[in-house]
Amino acid sequence: MDSVKPKASAPLTKEHFRRVMGQFATGVTVVTTRLGDEVHGLTANAVCSVSLEPLLVLVCVDHAADTHPLLEKSGVFAVNILSQEQEDLSRLFASPTEEKAGRLQALGYRTAVTGAPIIAGCLAYLDCRVVAAYPGGDHTIFVGRVEQAEIGADAPPLLFFRGHYTTVREAEG
Repeated sequence: MDSVKPKASAPLTKEHFRRVMGQFATGVTVVTTRLGDEVHGLTANAVCSVSLEPLLVLVCVDHAADTHPLLEKSGVFAVNILSQEQEDLSRLFASPTEEKAGRLQALGYRTAVTGAPIIAGCLAYLDCRVVAAYPGGDHTIFVGRVEQAEIGADAPPLLFFRGHYTTVREAEG
């Protein structure tokens, strides 16, 4: 059997790691939370289903994100899965600004069981109550029990691949 010599790899840096992980196409979400009258949201693609019994999902939130302490205190979050027509929302909740808290009020939203904001027009949402939080380097891994889930818009998903927003058709080509 012929042995294949492994290809020399680039040095393992944060930048290289990001490029490698960029080969994994992901959906794009806005994770929202509420504590009293205060509502926040952030763009996230580090979202994953965990279990069917019980129904669990996880979201990974950077410690530096202004949404992190609110989510930690409130114990609730909603995962709003975005359609390709909602790229502007993804960019809005990903960009730093002084008016972060006002984004959801300006956008308009409704609430479900937990009171976390549900963004109009999203493909689907998962309304969750935090059941566990684990350290994950510079992030916290929040595991949420799904209290309510609904499918919304009938549209193609917003995808993120190789550091750019893309569509299903572009990703296939």
